[in-house]
Amino acid sequence: MKYTVAQIAELLNAEIVGDASLEISTICKIEEGAPGGLTFLSNPKYTHYIYTTKATAAIVNKDFVPEHEVSCTLIKVENSYLAFAQLLNFYQEQQAATAKTGISPLACIAESAQIGQNVFIAEFVSVGEHAVIGDGARLYPHVCVGDQARVGARTVLNSGVKIYTQCVVGDDCILHAGAVIGADGFGFANQDGQYLKIPQIGNVVVGNHVEIGANTCIDRATMGSTKIGDYVKIDNLVQIAHNVEVGEGTAFAAQCGVAGSTKIGKHCIFAGQVGVAGHIHIDDNVVVGAQSGVTRSLKQGVYLGSPAIPAERERELIVYRRRLPEMYQQIRDLKDKQ
Repeated sequence: MKYTVAQIAELLNAEIVGDASLEISTICKIEEGAPGGLTFLSNPKYTHYIYTTKATAAIVNKDFVPEHEVSCTLIKVENSYLAFAQLLNFYQEQQAATAKTGISPLACIAESAQIGQNVFIAEFVSVGEHAVIGDGARLYPHVCVGDQARVGARTVLNSGVKIYTQCVVGDDCILHAGAVIGADGFGFANQDGQYLKIPQIGNVVVGNHVEIGANTCIDRATMGSTKIGDYVKIDNLVQIAHNVEVGEGTAFAAQCGVAGSTKIGKHCIFAGQVGVAGHIHIDDNVVVGAQSGVTRSLKQGVYLGSPAIPAERERELIVYRRRLPEMYQQIRDLKDKQ
């Protein structure tokens, strides 16, 4: 698909500095720009590339003032990073509008399953008894949707996704390859040194506009539901345990783990490799830094460390810890002088 700079600027409500009639045929990184390409500048560390890029046009912030000559046309917006994200979403929507539909004869679909309109179901997909697949959903090879499970409208299940029995995935979701929704929660009772399995008879309910990364696992509840709210974003290799509840708009970076029955509020952010203990409550708008360990309930704020404490306190302790060898030597020197 080709668009002129003018068309892109109109879409973004942007100002043009340069030739508005130029055609854009691809999207590229600023350091790898090529003729016909559209790029963007957001991070100041990449500013020097704007003077050498071969891209035809670049999206920049309105307050950007070139210090040298720029050969590409500039498309000026309030927030270049956000504008570029909007443009990529538009591009993806255009691709989706022309995406293939239909059901492969090599798919295995139960007669009692309800299949919506304009769906795409690829080879070797399995859809169980009384499962529901919403309009416009796309199921790629080796997806398995269990009995009585539901997949919402326009939701994309990439290759190898598994939706266990009775689990629910909402509308406009994206699940990446290998994600597993509804495996048994880790529930066992110790009986004379042996572990007796506690049946996990609940399910998982995933809201609308949720994205779940590759090989992420969300366990079914022991009873009731494990709940993932609308607009939640979960990176690759994340583990969400049974009966966890995650509020709207919360985000998890890769390799986070949340233990059972923890309740997480809205619009929280968990950086990479955060571990969260079970049976605690985390308020709305909590931010937890990378590799932190959350062992207790948290109120709104920013936290670092293991166990996680308010960020300003942890930063002080980092400074003190770095000085410990020096302080230890000073103490030894004082003892030697006695």
